[in-house]
Amino acid sequence: MPRKPTKKTYRLRYQPPYDFAALLAFFGKRAIPSVERIDEKGYERDFALDDQVGRLRVEQGSRDALKLAIDFPDVARHKEIVSHVRRMFDTDADIATINSHFAKQRHLKKCIRLNPGQRLPGGWDVFEFAIRAVLGQQISVAAARTFTQRLVERFGKTVIDVDGNPINLFPEPAALADADLTTIGVVRARAAAINGIARAVRDGLVSTDRNQPLDDFVASWTQLQGIGDWTAHYIAMRALSHSNAFPAADLVLRRAVARDGKPVPLRELYAIAEAWQPWRAYAVLHLWRVAP
Repeated sequence: MPRKPTKKTYRLRYQPPYDFAALLAFFGKRAIPSVERIDEKGYERDFALDDQVGRLRVEQGSRDALKLAIDFPDVARHKEIVSHVRRMFDTDADIATINSHFAKQRHLKKCIRLNPGQRLPGGWDVFEFAIRAVLGQQISVAAARTFTQRLVERFGKTVIDVDGNPINLFPEPAALADADLTTIGVVRARAAAINGIARAVRDGLVSTDRNQPLDDFVASWTQLQGIGDWTAHYIAMRALSHSNAFPAADLVLRRAVARDGKPVPLRELYAIAEAWQPWRAYAVLHLWRVAP
């Protein structure tokens, strides 16, 4: 018998300016087929919480707010879902303060003029995003999406969605802990790293708490095979929505602040970024966005 859906709509207020179209474009390039769907109006996703399956859709609302539609049977958990979405779409940012601060910075003045509504695109789930980040190391966004699709199809849990159709959701840690990922084309070193992350999360050796301090997260996750400083900060930036995360080793970022087009040394980049705190992650998104 099909489950009885419980649908509710919520308004997620934000401080303007807010570039919703840019977020949709960002998510759209990285969407997992069959799990996430992005069109010109909004973002839609299937998910599960404690074996209950739901769906959400985010669209532009009225009067400086997003419209979030949730179809999930346990209404008591809607508050948790709303919190996840607020992080994903960065609706709580004090964008006026951030923009005012960056407008005084030599490398960011132009960024603020061009993209004053830039937000920090978050992730639905910390474990999911960590695996996606490792899958995407040193390959294109399109290739990473292909590998993620294969991962979901091969190892994802099959559930019945809100329309009564079978779908696969992103694999849980237990499903990837000992999975042979070379069967979907992942190179052995990266496959071993994903196995290690899955076992660490499954066994509680690392925390996926979104509210943990940035330094604690980076210190613990960089102990895992395949997670260097860049990857840990990128996961913190996207999955934890940590405003001060800073994947400093990024070559695009190091070129963006250079005078001669050559990547600046890390020490120099860190010195420049001192003035960007506590919003270094926003600075990174701005500079990535305007990079040639």
